[in-house]
Amino acid sequence: MSIKEEDTLLNRISELEKKYKRLEDLEEIKKLKARYFRFVDEKNWPGFADLFTVDANIYPDGYLFKNSQEMASVINSMVEAVPSVHHGHMPEIEFIDDDNAQGIWAMEDLFTFPANKEGVPEGHNGYGQYRETYRRVNGDWKISSLILTRFRMDPLEHWDLEKDTK
Repeated sequence: MSIKEEDTLLNRISELEKKYKRLEDLEEIKKLKARYFRFVDEKNWPGFADLFTVDANIYPDGYLFKNSQEMASVINSMVEAVPSVHHGHMPEIEFIDDDNAQGIWAMEDLFTFPANKEGVPEGHNGYGQYRETYRRVNGDWKISSLILTRFRMDPLEHWDLEKDTK
């Protein structure tokens, strides 16, 4: 093999390594967002708060939270033991550089609240999208900004534990 052929081969290997690393990063970001949805449904608020950078900008549904701990606390107070289902679909993720990316996710969520409780909000089946940025921090991908916009919210009836489990 000539020196030129060897250089060409080494360049191709280097490019393949970069593409492999990019695909690996893409999968890590997808797993990050999967944990986001799962932690909300499991009510794992410490794990949820840890998904964000310390300086994250968080704007779900037009609200501004100072940090991820505040967001976790507020969501917890709203949904406590309420059953919920969250799904993220069709991610469009683009890399800005080796340690920063941005993405758009289609979303659907479902909240139902118990009947016969004072001041309980109406449940909903919501649809919308997340627009986010991600940053690698100490080797791990984190959410560095989040904007949730809902396009539609269909009301859901309250559930009655006595009636709905028979």
